[in-house]
Amino acid sequence: MSSPTPSAANFSVGSASAVDRLARIRHDLRTPASHILGYAEMLQEQAAELNQTRFLADLKHIEAAGRQLVELIRDELTPERLQSGAVPLRDLHAVLRTPLNHVVGYTEMLLEQAETERAETLVPDLQKIHDAAREFLRLLGELLTPENLQVGPYARPAVTSAVHPDALALSRPAMVAPAATPVQGGRILVADDDPGNRDLLVRRLQQQGFAVEAVASGPEALARLRREPFDLLLLDVVMPRVDGGQVLAEIKADPALRDLPVIMLSALDEMDSVVRCILAGAEDYLAKPMNTVLLRARIGACLEKSRLRRKEAAYLAALESEQHKSESLLLNILPAAIAERLKGGETTIVDSLPEVTVLFADLVDFTALAARLPSVDVVRLLDDLFSAFDDLAQAQGLEKIKTIGDAYMVVGGVPTPRPDHAEAVAEVALNMIAHVERAFANYPLPIRLRIGIHTGPVIAGIIGRHKFNYDLWGDTVNTASRMESHSLPGRIQVTEATKERLAARYRFECRGDIEVKGKGLVRTWFLTGRREG
Repeated sequence: MSSPTPSAANFSVGSASAVDRLARIRHDLRTPASHILGYAEMLQEQAAELNQTRFLADLKHIEAAGRQLVELIRDELTPERLQSGAVPLRDLHAVLRTPLNHVVGYTEMLLEQAETERAETLVPDLQKIHDAAREFLRLLGELLTPENLQVGPYARPAVTSAVHPDALALSRPAMVAPAATPVQGGRILVADDDPGNRDLLVRRLQQQGFAVEAVASGPEALARLRREPFDLLLLDVVMPRVDGGQVLAEIKADPALRDLPVIMLSALDEMDSVVRCILAGAEDYLAKPMNTVLLRARIGACLEKSRLRRKEAAYLAALESEQHKSESLLLNILPAAIAERLKGGETTIVDSLPEVTVLFADLVDFTALAARLPSVDVVRLLDDLFSAFDDLAQAQGLEKIKTIGDAYMVVGGVPTPRPDHAEAVAEVALNMIAHVERAFANYPLPIRLRIGIHTGPVIAGIIGRHKFNYDLWGDTVNTASRMESHSLPGRIQVTEATKERLAARYRFECRGDIEVKGKGLVRTWFLTGRREG
């Protein structure tokens, strides 16, 4: 009695590892089948472009046979079909050999025809089809054995019962309408360990106008991405040592790479692979062999998303830059604390401050001085002088209120109260006098400064809607202004109130009582320097 024909009905119950092994077999067989299909499609396009239409019929036969191989692998090499015993193993070999023989036969005829009819440009890709067919034949005998197909009852992975409809759509290789205008000029990196797959993808994408680079492993892909800019990564799921899923996880964990769109590629058609990649951050998924129209459409969509993301990032960066400029401008007009209150939503800002120290500084006989200088020199002189005063005030943490012509107003204890407001103003006053004497020692015209200081309560707030400003009001401001206007060139005149707060640390010279407009007789003092120790 002859032994029964091996079939899936003879197979023992398998495990998840057996199901994984079957998936790998499908992957390995589909790789050369994809090469056959891909090169056949490209050769048809090339023949049409070169007006070598006599080759088209046989190339279509090769394409059809390649497509049949892919469909047979997909439909027959499944756990359900093998467990049912529907197709004996011997018949499965025969079913797959039929389209494979068509591929080999047509390819050999076309190779002879191309060499005799001076169509040498077609020969390299025809040879690649022939090599892929021989590789498929080798794998057929090596992989489709009873030992390798011991899959047993098929336990569907739990993840596939909860697959999102969008994820299912991502893996479906159906024909779709091409993108209206594919994004041209994008730079794409292809990562696939199979040389044939890399060659097919690179050439197909270059034909569509993309700049394409290719690497053979996950570590190479990561190194290139960190070294060079790319717009898109086409990443094979199944690669040795570091697979596509691990590469994807590392990309999404890297702040410099996480926004790079990634399309996963694999001959494995299990939906759990699709879902894992999508959940890990992949932009899209394509099954091998890749539908040319679908490949173009999805790459176009990813590159368009990438372009829009870059545009959005540039817009946000420009917006942030403009916001910084606006805030800097606001801080040039208002004290930082007041600016924060405005940004916080306050519309009316008025503060009563019980004790501050106000300083006014003014150039002596500036009107006569300005009449003797060119206008540009007048502006340059004031700019240099007041810029130096700004630095001196900022060094002491004082608030510059405004300049009026050649007059400069600064205050201590505003808008935030501080106990040493009088000392800080005294330091600025002494430094102002020293700066003018030093900076204008050799100036052709006499530049002299007089300063007045007073300490007391003020009202502070913002006034106006157009070109609004932060200002101070009250008798303290008026008195400080009078101290300046009644002072002497090169001197710092202060009131009794200011002198009392500074007497322990600074030296004074009593000027006596002077007539002050609106005040009558007022005793004043000249601040002459710091006390030693």
